[in-house]
Amino acid sequence: MRVLGVDPGLTRCGVGVVDGVAGRPLTMVGVGVVRTPPDAELSHRLLAVEQGLEQWLDEHQPEFVAVERVFSQHNVSTVMGTAQASAVAMLCAARRGIPVALHTPSEVKAAVTGTGRADKAQVGAMVTRLLRLSAPPKPADAADALALAICHIWRAPAQNRLQQAVAQHTARKTAQNAGPRTAHATKGRTA
Repeated sequence: MRVLGVDPGLTRCGVGVVDGVAGRPLTMVGVGVVRTPPDAELSHRLLAVEQGLEQWLDEHQPEFVAVERVFSQHNVSTVMGTAQASAVAMLCAARRGIPVALHTPSEVKAAVTGTGRADKAQVGAMVTRLLRLSAPPKPADAADALALAICHIWRAPAQNRLQQAVAQHTARKTAQNAGPRTAHATKGRTA
């Protein structure tokens, strides 16, 4: 499975591509940051993020895109920029028909380090170890993007099984509920 992880941001949008499956060694395919100038107009910055992400999608052809789920912070302007960059990443993936998964920061930290309260240095150190890199990717946004991809690779099989179980349960309930109504409607028509 090839996953593009996106750590959304307007000034620095971290991107990282990882190949692998759960339970096997993972391989980093690429890592970087899409940058925009802080003094540029918002619409131009969003366009630059979109163009940068499109280049990564073209070059690496991921099967999934994992985006950090935006969470509330004290700085509303930072949250807005992060949310806007996140939406651009989801749009780019949807345009190509690539499934998108959202993972919370604590979910990613827990998957990669074993604790949802890990700091950026711990995440960077574990990403370095898991991908067998010589040094942590810089800046931290790049390491976070790789952590998102790793999290998705490890959690996707369990999430898929849960989704399938829910779909099967829903289908059974729908069939059970439709069964008696169909029989009653048929009975009414023949009488």
